[in-house]
Amino acid sequence: MLRVSTAGTAGAIAATLVRQPAHGADVLADAGVADPRIQGPFLILSTPFTASGAVDFDALARQACYVDWCGCPGMIWPQSGDSVDLLTTDEKLKGMEVLAKTARKLSTTALCLGVQGKDTAEMLMFAEHVEKLAPPAIISRPPDSGKTEDDLRQYWHALASVTKRPAFIQTTGGVTYKGPIPSVDLLRELARDFPNFGYVKEEASNVIARTRALLAAKPPIRRVFSARGGYGWLYELRLGSEGLITERAIYADVLTRIWQLHKSGSDPAAVRDAYSKFVLMINLGTTHPGDLRGYQLYLWKKRGVFQTMVSRQYGPGGAIPTSPSYSELELSNEEIAEIEYRFEALQPYQKPGSPNFAAAAQ
Repeated sequence: MLRVSTAGTAGAIAATLVRQPAHGADVLADAGVADPRIQGPFLILSTPFTASGAVDFDALARQACYVDWCGCPGMIWPQSGDSVDLLTTDEKLKGMEVLAKTARKLSTTALCLGVQGKDTAEMLMFAEHVEKLAPPAIISRPPDSGKTEDDLRQYWHALASVTKRPAFIQTTGGVTYKGPIPSVDLLRELARDFPNFGYVKEEASNVIARTRALLAAKPPIRRVFSARGGYGWLYELRLGSEGLITERAIYADVLTRIWQLHKSGSDPAAVRDAYSKFVLMINLGTTHPGDLRGYQLYLWKKRGVFQTMVSRQYGPGGAIPTSPSYSELELSNEEIAEIEYRFEALQPYQKPGSPNFAAAAQ
């Protein structure tokens, strides 16, 4: 679907290593200025699958419509480990195209596409494809092959050479990543040199200390988002977190309501109540199968977005299978009853009714 010549990629990489930081005249003018669209929950979409284990692109489009119907500020895909590691390149490229087409019909939710790879060349291949789709934002985690902080610096300099749209940096890598966490100093440096950088998904240990340090580095840091499944978001909001990135899109209405209540400051008791009930819900990850996907696939079916509860699986020890391995989630009646019991507690903060999926028609 998309071919990148070795010579062209090598040239793009080499160019980033010798040039001065881009936009030199604009750095001071744009220092600290954040895109007003980039705040609040930016939720990672869960990849839906058919019964045969193929990506269900129709359901992916419906999911985007659902998040928009919830009034959520942003959505991200592909970004979670399974969607980055267990999908083919063609599946990722097609999914990006489906979401870009769907997003153009939506009213609220900004699309952010994941741009990363095992190395700089693979990342640039995705980045150049995404630039043609022109989403409002992109997000990138460290390269699987990164071993030093300078590797990360060169990788993200290469990304900056091909895009001017807001770019999140995720501070941890994927399942196979063994390299360093990008330091606060590196994140500050990138934000200083590139006015479209400075948006951070902070999930590396020690999260609270790093969050404080990043908030203290504004400007040039522009936005600091929470992560980690939403655990700790209330605390981090009170520290100054300006959003949340996590694969919890099924709760888009609830998380958007928490954000709105926090921003208004009108009802602190409601913020505590909504967040407490959200945490009660996601604590099912300690007793039910799965966590970010798992039992939440049942809720995607309940709300009419997914047709199956199928997931692709890693191999032993987190290995990536040579061909897709998948299975259907099975839940007992008791497990389902507990999901329903806790989900009911979120009702005061949920949007009533069902979305219109007309925009998802391809």
